[in-house]
Amino acid sequence: MSDYRPDKWVVVKITSDGHAPIHKVFACWYGGYLGSDSWKLNSGITKVTYEGHVYSFEGSSGSVYECHADCYGTNGYGGGVLNQMIANAAKNEITIEILPEETIFTEIEYE
Repeated sequence: MSDYRPDKWVVVKITSDGHAPIHKVFACWYGGYLGSDSWKLNSGITKVTYEGHVYSFEGSSGSVYECHADCYGTNGYGGGVLNQMIANAAKNEITIEILPEETIFTEIEYE
């Protein structure tokens, strides 16, 4: 189990024929002066809580992503990676949709 606090984040909904939709956190971090930007896709959201402008997304692997509500979006590197994922998934008849920022994440039924 790990806890993550991304600099930027979005929730994506992944759908394909014959399968229930899966919601995941796509998280991005800035690399800073000597580092590289990075990203991570969680295992699949199972539960969400909201307190003090922070969403806590629990994943099926047991990890928790603590995401500040004001940081919704991606950085340049993460956005490029996510757009490529969306394009590649479409070739395999899988849809990856970025949920809008105004989504009430605590009201979604997660599998």
